Amino acid sequence: MFYLSTRGQAPQVAFADMLLAGLAPDGGLYLPESWPQLSPSEMRSFKNTTYGETAGAVLSRLIGDSFAADELAADIASAYAGFEDKRIAPLVEIGPALYLMELFHGPTYAFKDVALQILGRLFARALKKRGGRATVLAATSGDTGSAAIAALGGLENIEVFVLHPKGRVSEVQRRQMTTTPHTNVHNIAIEGTFDDAQAIVKDLFAATDFAHAVDLTAVNSINFARIAAQAVYYFTAAAQFDAPPVFVVPTGNFGDVFAGEAAMRMGLKAEKLVVATNANAIMATALNEGVYAAGEAQPTYSPSMDIQVASNFERALFEAANRDAAYVRAAFAGFAKTRRIDLPDGIRAALAVRYDAGSFDDEKTLAAIARVHAETGRLIDPHTAVGVAAADKLDRKTGAPIVVLSTAHPAKFPDAVKKATGEIPPLPPRLKAMMGAEERYTVMAADKESVRAFIDAKVRAA
Repeated sequence: MFYLSTRGQAPQVAFADMLLAGLAPDGGLYLPESWPQLSPSEMRSFKNTTYGETAGAVLSRLIGDSFAADELAADIASAYAGFEDKRIAPLVEIGPALYLMELFHGPTYAFKDVALQILGRLFARALKKRGGRATVLAATSGDTGSAAIAALGGLENIEVFVLHPKGRVSEVQRRQMTTTPHTNVHNIAIEGTFDDAQAIVKDLFAATDFAHAVDLTAVNSINFARIAAQAVYYFTAAAQFDAPPVFVVPTGNFGDVFAGEAAMRMGLKAEKLVVATNANAIMATALNEGVYAAGEAQPTYSPSMDIQVASNFERALFEAANRDAAYVRAAFAGFAKTRRIDLPDGIRAALAVRYDAGSFDDEKTLAAIARVHAETGRLIDPHTAVGVAAADKLDRKTGAPIVVLSTAHPAKFPDAVKKATGEIPPLPPRLKAMMGAEERYTVMAADKESVRAFIDAKVRAA
């Protein structure tokens, strides 16, 4: 199994090389050279297998010979041993043929744990085989950072740098990152938006001399290993139904919903992938109107989705363009200058085969939290609520089961939940313990040279 770049100007690499590199050297994103296939009978069998067994079946197709079967099995078992629900991604019915898929039972109570707990172990295994060091750099809109820290904190020969937008994540999200005791973790609060932080990350990867000097790599969703691990729960959910489901995915950086496309390209039958955005509607506008145009990110009650550049859309665009790397390369070169891509009719049509989309503001988000609580007694977080709001708008005439990806524990966003319901969700013990802990982070301007100098100094001192 080899991986190629969406921009077509980087050598193909094996899974382990892709894992350690994160971003392709030509600035593109890695994808499999061809999509491996699972048979209908094997996918049906997932109804009766454990989550770990399904993960092994799916990931082994994408990993190739980079890791032995027993190595993969050991890392999967270890990754999920600490989850509070052993089903890992349980389905909970909240209405007729309407389900939440709970993805927040890991150590940081967000869906990112499902992938990063595996990625971190595979990453450490690959690094140990090769020797040397790695510098992990991630931008986060709230949850990726804490999940990366939980996966990589304290590991030898790895320095972790996490950039978050100052004042634009919830207090619980911030403290999950900044109270870590691990000295190999360095938190940077960027005076700007997530898009500013993400742009710095991309620019530093593009500075190849620097990237090579510090052995730079990424663990956010630009790393396809994240997408691969997230694709697993689409298979586990679909196996529980007799008809192809509709998946509704709260969407910021487009990674979680593209994992659904990855599963479909491997054989999964799903009626549709519904992209649910908050007021930062770049993806809803792109899919509904054919214009992918970045504006200013608006702060909302669902801060992990306050994004105006959805990095993983490049992967979907590459596939919709029949893997035309020249088109993708030109489109994103233009986007770098104009912050806009006008999608050709053929590409819009190809995207519409898989995707629907809708945008829902804070008022609708709070209303969805209140409705679910009133009808079921359950508290949901605001990102999940955006998904519920989107599900409420769907045409139910087909009778297809609807699965909303529930991406975070409500206790991570108490202000929004309280505003909607009057109730403060109780903190799980792990979250409660960190609320009084000392925080460690550095505030920096949204300037790549300052961040570069900071990273260089810390790596040299390590």
